[in-house]
Amino acid sequence: MLSTQTISEHASEDSCWIIVHGKVYDVTGFLDEHPGGSKIILKYAGKDATEAYEPIHPPNAIIDNLSTEKHLGDVDPSTVTKVVKVISEAEKQRQALIAKRPPLDEILNLHDFEAVAKVILPDKAWAYYSSASDDEITIRENRAAYQRVWFRPRILRDVTVVDWSTTILGQKSNLPVYISATALGKLGHPDGELNLTRAAGKHGVIQMIPTLASCSFDEIVDAALPNQPLFLQLYVNRDRTITKRYVQHAEKRGVKGLFITVDAPQLGRREKDMRMKFVGDDAGAKVQENMSGVKKDEGVARAISSFIDPSLSWKDLPWFRSITNMPIILKGVSTPEDAVLALEAGVQGIVLSNHGGRQLDTSRSGLENLIDIVNVLKTRGPWPNPNFSVFVDGGVRRASDVLKALALGASAVGIGRGFLYAFCSYGEAGVEKAFKILGDELEMNMRLLGARNLKELVPEMVDANALQAHVGATPRDNLFDSTYQPLRLAEFKAAKL
Repeated sequence: MLSTQTISEHASEDSCWIIVHGKVYDVTGFLDEHPGGSKIILKYAGKDATEAYEPIHPPNAIIDNLSTEKHLGDVDPSTVTKVVKVISEAEKQRQALIAKRPPLDEILNLHDFEAVAKVILPDKAWAYYSSASDDEITIRENRAAYQRVWFRPRILRDVTVVDWSTTILGQKSNLPVYISATALGKLGHPDGELNLTRAAGKHGVIQMIPTLASCSFDEIVDAALPNQPLFLQLYVNRDRTITKRYVQHAEKRGVKGLFITVDAPQLGRREKDMRMKFVGDDAGAKVQENMSGVKKDEGVARAISSFIDPSLSWKDLPWFRSITNMPIILKGVSTPEDAVLALEAGVQGIVLSNHGGRQLDTSRSGLENLIDIVNVLKTRGPWPNPNFSVFVDGGVRRASDVLKALALGASAVGIGRGFLYAFCSYGEAGVEKAFKILGDELEMNMRLLGARNLKELVPEMVDANALQAHVGATPRDNLFDSTYQPLRLAEFKAAKL
């Protein structure tokens, strides 16, 4: 065992040891490779870095990225001095706000969760979760698109019993909705993505595990119920041996679908997140400090994603098909041309997604793209195609949004931020409440629409003629507008007196 005094002697660029979860690691050779730059590691050189490490890394990240000879051993607990953590005034105020948040039974819709999260989350977490690319036009359009589609309800149908259960990639789901992948859950709640796993297991909803989860993949799978269906979202690593090992491990653990993200060869400029480099102390905020060949102003998002392979292309799909028997879904399709290529490539489906507005700004919404893509797929075989699913995500806040997408041809709908904000605000109970809200809204809207089950949702039940009218009168969504935080410009520093 190593004493804390011995560890503290290795606190420089020439010899840098850190403690994570009671283990000591020599990270000297990793300083320049660290995606967040070396300065944030050097801040904790010779010290315990667990508190800074945990929210933005899976527990096994340091183990996987350091060779075994750099794993130096355990800390001698008899040498550890208990440190009294000083709680900042800002954190005290945040905890006071958490204590005053509305009771869960007063949360009536998914917008409420977002409003609570906006107030109680640390600034860096809110900036990361809520940010979108450039002028944030697409993130707002994702929501506005649903406001331009109108219902055409049918009447005098016996709607005593309505059923909104379905199957997604052959897996039973109690909602026509799956939990879309969102990264870094522990930025918003100590249990991170486990809140989603546990709630989804209780309520028969399918969770998509993110590559960039705060919890490890195995932690999440271990928290699931026996036979609970899970999907995996994949960012493809430049090192394909790592990707192969990860995918095949997921399949062995029982994952039922592989969603390959294809719209992120480079991350979009998310300025709310980027501005957080100016927040906090010098060591931890500039996450790209000293990182060669990479801009230093990309915020948390860039710091966790430098491994993503920009060379990913259509020619790689046969390789993916050769390494797994899981259904393969391409996440991030926007055009009929690429939808046809995906069908011809033999994958099992696509997600019409613009990454929650976080990639190419002024991209059209998944809902708008759905119409053109369904029309072209109808010319390429049976429709609905039992061997090719078309999912939609982005901007969904109401069950009425889900029903509009389903009526226009979606197989199911992904919700990411809605469930993320639910657990950031209220933990596992918040996610369960979100499921109940969606169920209640589905029941009401299906009755009013005259659809007794999802098969009775047909295109004739919606009027989407205005969907492509990007300029003109779109009904305002006051709840969304009240939680949306506008971008800000560069600010002058306060004068020093």
